[in-house]
Amino acid sequence: MVNIPKKSLDEVLPNYWYNVVPDLPKPLPPPVDPLETSSRIDLLRKVLPKEVLKQEFTIDRFIKIPEEVREKYEVLGRPTPLFRAKALEEHLKTPAKIYFKFEGALPTGSHKVNTAVPQVYYAYNEGVNHVTTETGAGQWGAAVALAVTLYNVAATVFMVKASYEQKPGRKALMEFYGARVVPSPSKLTKIGKEVLEKNPGHPGSLGIAISEAIEYALENGYRVCYG
Repeated sequence: MVNIPKKSLDEVLPNYWYNVVPDLPKPLPPPVDPLETSSRIDLLRKVLPKEVLKQEFTIDRFIKIPEEVREKYEVLGRPTPLFRAKALEEHLKTPAKIYFKFEGALPTGSHKVNTAVPQVYYAYNEGVNHVTTETGAGQWGAAVALAVTLYNVAATVFMVKASYEQKPGRKALMEFYGARVVPSPSKLTKIGKEVLEKNPGHPGSLGIAISEAIEYALENGYRVCYG
């Protein structure tokens, strides 16, 4: 039996997120509100945690990852393993070494906890006790459902109705973590009711689901987590 020394958190997980915006060939154009509607930027201030919105518009190249988030990453199983793709190397006849990073090792099976955890963390730090979100196939919803368990925050997930009916396993996973999963369009929101009145059998869409998540958050003082 070989004793492998345990590496410190600083040796295996990064301390900063990288923001590509400063390295683009030219600056992104500033956000513009449509003239015929109320300000969507003001709407973002009401539905997003302040720190999330700040990072959305920052021009800083590196953003410090909160230590509390890095600790949660480690608890969840980061860093995920790398696997050598030798068969692919042979097929391509390349001298390069190719590796796949196996995100399926994480509890929800995808990389999406990367952003779900800090978004819920920032909401929690603002005193928010409930978040909403949308999900299609269920991976993002599962990531948010897992993240809220780490901070004792509640979650309502509006899941596209077609996926809600076709993927009971994903629904069950989200509910296992304690999230409330609602098929969208739903009767919880004005938007959902309007869609159902026009078409009671509407299969749903991500656009409808996120619209419901925003409306539900605004009505109840919650925050939205975006996939």
